[in-house]
Amino acid sequence: MNPAQTSFAALADLVHQHAKGAPRRVALVEAERELDYAGLATMMDRVACGLQRANVGPGCTVAICATASIEYAAVFLGVLQAGAAVAPLATGTTAAALHAMLKDCDPSLLFLDEAAAAVLDGPVLGAATRGVAPALVRISLGGSAAGFALQAWLDEPAGGSARAPEPVQIAPQAPFNIIYSSGTTGVPKGIVQSHAMRWAHVRRGASYGYSPRTVTLLSTPLYSNTTLVVFVPTLAFGGTVVLMPKFDAARYLALVERHRVTHTMLVPVQYQRLLAHSEFGRHDLRSLQVKFATSAPFSAALKAEVLDRWPGQLIEFYGMTEGGGTCILEAHAHRDKLHTVGRPAEGHDIRLIDESGAEVAAGAAGEVVGHSPGMMTGYYHQPEKTRETEWFDPSGKRFIRSGDIGRFDAQGFLTLIDRRKDLIISGGFNVYPSDLEAVLREHPGVADVAVVGVPSERWGETPVAFVVPRAGPGQRDSRPTPGELLLWSNSRLAKLQRLHSIEFIAELPRSAIGKVLKRELRQRFQARA
Repeated sequence: MNPAQTSFAALADLVHQHAKGAPRRVALVEAERELDYAGLATMMDRVACGLQRANVGPGCTVAICATASIEYAAVFLGVLQAGAAVAPLATGTTAAALHAMLKDCDPSLLFLDEAAAAVLDGPVLGAATRGVAPALVRISLGGSAAGFALQAWLDEPAGGSARAPEPVQIAPQAPFNIIYSSGTTGVPKGIVQSHAMRWAHVRRGASYGYSPRTVTLLSTPLYSNTTLVVFVPTLAFGGTVVLMPKFDAARYLALVERHRVTHTMLVPVQYQRLLAHSEFGRHDLRSLQVKFATSAPFSAALKAEVLDRWPGQLIEFYGMTEGGGTCILEAHAHRDKLHTVGRPAEGHDIRLIDESGAEVAAGAAGEVVGHSPGMMTGYYHQPEKTRETEWFDPSGKRFIRSGDIGRFDAQGFLTLIDRRKDLIISGGFNVYPSDLEAVLREHPGVADVAVVGVPSERWGETPVAFVVPRAGPGQRDSRPTPGELLLWSNSRLAKLQRLHSIEFIAELPRSAIGKVLKRELRQRFQARA
């Protein structure tokens, strides 16, 4: 079956077809380990059998919190085969956030590794509750004592039945995964993506050369939509996925050369680190046919450097995990448009609206909203949040609001101007200022606070806090210094969220309606820098 010529197919079914047609073809690679399609299909069957023994199937959710591995990928696919939805949870989060996400998605089982167990069992700071976590059945992916050993769980007696699970018919609109976009101290938002949404990514894959000969190197985590956008099409077309659990520039370059990698997905800061590495020019990277980029602002200068120094196509995706509209920039074909994020993908309707929700005139700036075959069902258990992110045109057509401000040029290329939601993208990961501000407000010495993202050579962006100290008799002697407050707050934040610095300020700049003018704070920081 050619996915590009099929209206819809379940990913698990495609993997099994590849296992029958090319059983010895390598499906997954991790360090020195390999798993061919026959082995992958067998392991998926065993995972699905185990889930069905536990009465886990359609309508259920299974959570995975672990570093990328062959076992992680096989479990993910086995959950899909059983008809359940996967909730891949971030590994570098806080205990409070992890407990909140588990409470929200209410999984039937939790697959995890030792590092995730340490976070889950650690102290919970803030208002999050442990709620569901102690009662969860835990299955360890890494052979540690984090939970019931995966191999033992797979080997449990099946009541005399064979290791072939009961077939499950997968509907296109059935949930494929729930990806969490935010939530350290606040309420996390679980983005429900359907099989149809993922299938839209598969159908697009033919135009990027995906085939059984594809070798995709992934150095971003499997809980990220960024990764799944290329992970899913590679396996759907019968290619090979090389998993890199932790990004390292030297190791990445060596893997490209060793495995003759043809496709890869990187965030802009990874491109920057690779090009800056002393070994970059000493490796044969000519096998790479397509390099993708997404998740963070990608400067025109960096795109140009990639094109100048690295053979092959460079394609930038602009969009949201929530879906809606995607813009695609084929940078290698449009060197005069590197300052843009490209044009709307085929079949994607992207428009710009003003503050009142009306479409703006041609050439004017407005908030980016999009409609496409790849749209989230909604935020899990949060209908009000779902409604807030939706926009409907006069005909009733549903769009997803991005929160980004942009402008189309005469050729239909979109230039981004600013982000209304003040989202900070650090190292390719979303950092929400409101989460950091909530932590700082817990300190008795903080009267007011605003967190903004500022440019960072290492991370792309990094968060900085502007704090109004609490006044009062004797307060000046007892309040913390900026350095002490920085240590206090960073001990309560996830590694990916930690503040770069804290500045004390007498008063936050505000508009006439009381909105904090974060642009002025960014300008203040940059002027001092």
